[in-house]
Amino acid sequence: MSTLMEDFYKKYYFGVKKFVSQKIDDEGVAEELTNDIMMAAMMCRSNFDGKCNEFSWICSIAKHKIIDYYRKKKLKTILFSVSPTFEEIADKALTPERDVLKNELKEEIKKTFKELNKGYKDILRLKYIEEMKISEIAKNLKLTIKAVESKLIRAKKKFREAWVYDQKKN
Repeated sequence: MSTLMEDFYKKYYFGVKKFVSQKIDDEGVAEELTNDIMMAAMMCRSNFDGKCNEFSWICSIAKHKIIDYYRKKKLKTILFSVSPTFEEIADKALTPERDVLKNELKEEIKKTFKELNKGYKDILRLKYIEEMKISEIAKNLKLTIKAVESKLIRAKKKFREAWVYDQKKN
């Protein structure tokens, strides 16, 4: 890590982590998000215009990352409910309108999954349905962590490309 990056991390890391931890109660997730936020801030630091202090600017990046996390968590919950065991629990908690939307969304997710190859389906299932960590997936699939990260990126990209739910509503 370069000295500039080290200084940046030393200056803001713990403040950002405290900010994230106030919004997310899972220590592991907070740590991972904080690292993502710090890397994103470092990568787009040239966009910082100085209209506020740098920590406030990083916190605005953090807010967006936290919102993204909760959006993904919501989708993960819906993916979870594709499993009959979780579906029964979810059905009891939903109003009829939300139930219709949930079922429609589940069908679109199933259709999208059918368009993916087995390798991509497996890695998405392990990460988002079984909630395995990258290191666990690597061990399970006998791959390196970097190979799993790369495959996961490609799988998510293919899923997004195949996903038509949002487009058909417009």
